[in-house]
Amino acid sequence: MGQTNNNLNNVTASLAKNKLLTDCYRHMQSDDLMLPTIPDVAFKIRRAINDDKSSTSSIARIVQIDPSITARLIQIANSPLYMGRKKIESCPEALTRLGLKTAQDIITAFAMKSVFNAKSHVIRQKMAELWAHSSYIASISAVFAHKIPGFDPDRAMLAGLIHDIGIVPILTYADNHPDILANPKDLVETVKELRADIGVQIIRHWDFPEDFEEVVINAENWFRNNNNPANYADIVMISQLHSFIGKVDIKKIPKIDALPAYKKLAGHLDANDSINILDTAKDEIEHIRQMLA
Repeated sequence: MGQTNNNLNNVTASLAKNKLLTDCYRHMQSDDLMLPTIPDVAFKIRRAINDDKSSTSSIARIVQIDPSITARLIQIANSPLYMGRKKIESCPEALTRLGLKTAQDIITAFAMKSVFNAKSHVIRQKMAELWAHSSYIASISAVFAHKIPGFDPDRAMLAGLIHDIGIVPILTYADNHPDILANPKDLVETVKELRADIGVQIIRHWDFPEDFEEVVINAENWFRNNNNPANYADIVMISQLHSFIGKVDIKKIPKIDALPAYKKLAGHLDANDSINILDTAKDEIEHIRQMLA
């Protein structure tokens, strides 16, 4: 009980001195924090795919409204993750090879970059850094999922992209209220305290799969241990830990092979694949990063 009171006191103290945290927390609690909207093309595609009357050709017509997404959809259909005997050259062919549910997740991933935007130079830079990090995690997650039975690379890619989506409304609020950022630590603290809770609100707002909530909540919950089968939260967690290699002091991050998530996934992977994925699959990872960029 004493520990609970101490935690509550710490949060109360933080709220008192950090206006960004105070405002975002208040708006989150009253459910009126400005959340990003799912990009229009992704919304239309998701609606069309879930309409029993839609056909591949009618869905292709919607996709082709955005030439850049059409080009990247064809590109990923010809990538090592999906490549077949014949080179794909049209949108309908790409949709047929990938399957509509897969295409839906891929298109959503491609369209999501527009969410990571801001007016001020400082916050725009932070949005760019967040997108770069998220797309890197998405790329590693897709490659992992391709090697593990029972997982879809496209869904893993989307899971990687949304694992930090809860940071976006915080940055947007700071962008619209530049006067409340007293110092950089305010932003760091606000992200730490609210990222997961806001992320869950967005997942529900976008009507994304329920298990993506677990991805958002457990992205850095390194020692989460349960008896459930491995899921996308485990893949994203291990991918994120890989992304820190060479960028974060090794003493500040847990050893990969000590994590419960790693032990769940290791049974489906060659040891070299799982520990040295950045080297063994660097071309695949870079290919996906470039497509997302």
